[in-house]
Amino acid sequence: MIKDLPPAPSQPLRDAGLALHSLTVYRRLLDEDQVIYRLHALFDFCRRDRTELELFLNRYCDFFAALAASATGSLEDYLISAILFHDNPFTRSLERDSHDLAGLEAAAAHDLNCLQQITNLAPAIFKAYAVRRCCESEAERAVVNSLPEWQTHRGANMGQQRYCRYEELNHSFQESNRWSDCLEGLISFHRQNGAGIFARYRAFYWDHADGAGCLRGIADPDPVALSDLIDYETERAEVIENTLQFLNGWPANNVLLYGDRGTGKSSTVKALLNEYHQQGLRLVEAPKTRLLDFPAIIRQLKDRGEKFILFVDDLSFGDSEDSYTTLKAVLEGGLEHRPGNVLIYATSNRRHLIRERFSDRAGLQSGSSQEEVRAGDTVQEKLSLADRFGITVIFSTPDQDRYLQIVEGIAVRRGLRIDREQLHRAALNWECWHNGRSPRTARQFVDWLEGKINSEANACAHQAPAACTRALNRNAAA
Repeated sequence: MIKDLPPAPSQPLRDAGLALHSLTVYRRLLDEDQVIYRLHALFDFCRRDRTELELFLNRYCDFFAALAASATGSLEDYLISAILFHDNPFTRSLERDSHDLAGLEAAAAHDLNCLQQITNLAPAIFKAYAVRRCCESEAERAVVNSLPEWQTHRGANMGQQRYCRYEELNHSFQESNRWSDCLEGLISFHRQNGAGIFARYRAFYWDHADGAGCLRGIADPDPVALSDLIDYETERAEVIENTLQFLNGWPANNVLLYGDRGTGKSSTVKALLNEYHQQGLRLVEAPKTRLLDFPAIIRQLKDRGEKFILFVDDLSFGDSEDSYTTLKAVLEGGLEHRPGNVLIYATSNRRHLIRERFSDRAGLQSGSSQEEVRAGDTVQEKLSLADRFGITVIFSTPDQDRYLQIVEGIAVRRGLRIDREQLHRAALNWECWHNGRSPRTARQFVDWLEGKINSEANACAHQAPAACTRALNRNAAA
């Protein structure tokens, strides 16, 4: 019996090219994903039986460079990552927990198998095609054969965006002979984590690029946890309760956290994200200079399955700014109402968010023709913005005893064995010479102390308390 001959080098390329062209629900990958776009261009070159060597080299190297820049380790890993974080009608339906997929499930299974087919194409297949079709001399063949090669399967990782809750699903794809068999796990993934950028990230920053506003995912958000925050439990409890009502789909309020600097207002909001992101919470930070973009931000969030806190840090306005009217409309509703999956949390060092001058009040009594006729309305408008937040939580500067309790609490959390009297004396000296009493100052003091201990203590654990004492004595004597 005559054995079947292996296919010509170009046949697997033609088959893979057809697989790419037959994508349905994942079709936007061909245009939106830069790695797959370049791979498609390379396939297209080979599928059309082209012979220009320079064009082949450009297409091959463009794809290699794009894949290398992704830092995923292999083509298979990259394609799995692209599947997990793609935003399409199928994944959007799962994000909204829809059970009426209307044929999208079968289309997704088809696309998964098509994408898996591409992972089997080794760089050697492309090189063999170029040598056979594009090279006329040994020198040209040597150039092609010397091209770097990417890994096809089982790369080291999925890059910076790979979180532990994705590893099991990623592993099931890598071990599967037929990716459509992983569809059930993929469906569960999207129901729990959402789709697209909101599955990849949990924290975002509203930015501007090419003259248009856009959400920029934050790969490594501040890891502060609620358990890291010492004291102010009563203040945080009100914010936590409101957030849980929001996540449960019950009525909840916008929140203003105001008070003295360094008291943990911003840390409280960021800690909420780290505590509840697995329940669908996402945090979008918008700079106060972009308040006019709030309607555009909300339009991007309103149809998503997640719950969003739109976070404005250090909110205040100058007396000549009028962007606060946009915020007022969003807080209590203009013609375009705030959707139920968006709340606004803001922090401020000012109880009255808009700067008011005595000259504003002078108009109430002045007979000058240059003053407003209804000056009282202007005053009331400036004072009313903070009242638009349903909940206002006050974070005040701690007194000395509370400050020292916070210092002690942080030191205990860090596992520092320190004489209490010496710790208090050094902590009070620190706040006098630095930023005054606040939880932030307490943390900065313990950071300094722990750094000193680590730099002075040797490997023997029993010498650590002596290093504490030396550091504290130097700070107290400063």
